[in-house]
Amino acid sequence: MLKIILILLILWIVGYIIFKYGTKIILKEEKGEIITMKKISLNPLIIIVTFFSLCFLYFLLSIKYVPTGYILLKFNIFNKKYSFNSEGFQVVPFLIYRTYSYDTRRQEYTLFPEDFVESKEKKENVLSSYVKEGLTVGIEITTWFRLNNDKIIEIHKNIGPDYFDKVIKPVIKGVTKSIIPYYSIREVYSEKREEVEKKIEEKVREILEKDGFILEKIILKDIKLPPDFLKTVEEKEIAEEEVKRMEYILEKERKEAERKKIEAMGKAEAIRIISEELRKNPQYIKYLYVDKLSDNVKVIISDQKSFLDLKEVMEK
Repeated sequence: MLKIILILLILWIVGYIIFKYGTKIILKEEKGEIITMKKISLNPLIIIVTFFSLCFLYFLLSIKYVPTGYILLKFNIFNKKYSFNSEGFQVVPFLIYRTYSYDTRRQEYTLFPEDFVESKEKKENVLSSYVKEGLTVGIEITTWFRLNNDKIIEIHKNIGPDYFDKVIKPVIKGVTKSIIPYYSIREVYSEKREEVEKKIEEKVREILEKDGFILEKIILKDIKLPPDFLKTVEEKEIAEEEVKRMEYILEKERKEAERKKIEAMGKAEAIRIISEELRKNPQYIKYLYVDKLSDNVKVIISDQKSFLDLKEVMEK
């Protein structure tokens, strides 16, 4: 903007000098009338001032500023040769060279699933692909790349400054869509995500390097699953939880049955031992019988013939 203002200012100064000092008023008679006319009369001083002003103007038009990280590619229209300048202020003769600016820093390009793209963005930034199950998944993938400084002239000749639309976008989309269909949703989403990312990166690198680009990294950021699949997964998780709950109940019942079985076996063993002991010592049952009687019982009838005074027994 400053450069344009300076050019307009110089042109105005040159025009003013020529109009002010390079013209003179003359009188001329036409049809009996005397009229005044302005005639250009350039003296050496005006010619010198005009010449240096135009030279300065040409110099201003020849100054180019190359931002940091950029390369200015120059094409000489007379000898048809290319050359380039690095960053900073450069003097490129006006009308002799055509110039093109190329960014040599890391560049980033991201493709989004359809639901994440704003309406104002172009649909060309949307990426989706089929998977092995035949369903469509949305893909968010980011590519980091830069131009090979040694091949910028080749890039300009073969592709041009619009390499983003001609090469980068089509290659990333095409390679991604050619690899994803060999994997299932689960593999792309989690199990083999790194493998998918690595294969895409290797294939994209192979293609881009032939055209003069250096691929630094491809990042498979996100996979947007289709609604039908999410519903199926949710139903499957619910079913799996139900199965686990039933397995827990069955396991609990099994352990309870084992506990009761062990308890019954213990009681049976106890009864067997007691039976054996009673057979060996029949009088022992009478002792147990008496031991279990209430403290208020003083006399008992034994085998319906004998009386036993417990008070006397206890006193003794």
